[in-house]
Amino acid sequence: MAEVLLFHHAQGLTAGVLEFAAELRGSGHEVHTPDLYEGETFADLDDGVAHMKKIGFETLIERSRKAVETLPAGLVYGGMSMGAAPAQMLAQTRPGARGVLLMFGALPASEFGGAWPEGVPLQIHAMADDPWFKEDIEAARELADLAGGELFLYPGDKHLFADNSLPDYDEDAATLFKQRALEFLDSIG
Repeated sequence: MAEVLLFHHAQGLTAGVLEFAAELRGSGHEVHTPDLYEGETFADLDDGVAHMKKIGFETLIERSRKAVETLPAGLVYGGMSMGAAPAQMLAQTRPGARGVLLMFGALPASEFGGAWPEGVPLQIHAMADDPWFKEDIEAARELADLAGGELFLYPGDKHLFADNSLPDYDEDAATLFKQRALEFLDSIG
């Protein structure tokens, strides 16, 4: 069993994010889902991004640090799109990470000091033609190389393809993604 800290995407802690967390729990993993938006969710991705910009990146990082204060060091950090940033930041800066699962987003390792923690496995998942992921693709490749991790690119152009509460949901890609994510977590657990 792995203990996972899962950060939501820019549309907030949606029903789809909560269902994904429930699926992980149903497979024996302990999952924490902090709400970086303090209860707000958005039906439209652009509205969610606007809210993220309004509250600011520093506030998101501060809230993510508070979310982990009472949790043990041996976590797997997961993040969807916007949530990939705090997940990656904590993995690179907080000792004891056991793994990292980035979905629909990745940043250059240099954003958080440049080094990847030795022996910490990494998986990154996104659609190959996702316009939101286009600016992240090179960082994702470099990060996967640096960590000795895996980058999975699925056919299609949807961004939040694994959130079944949103229009971007793609059942085939989401099913394969969840299978790979569970195998990853089981290997750490």
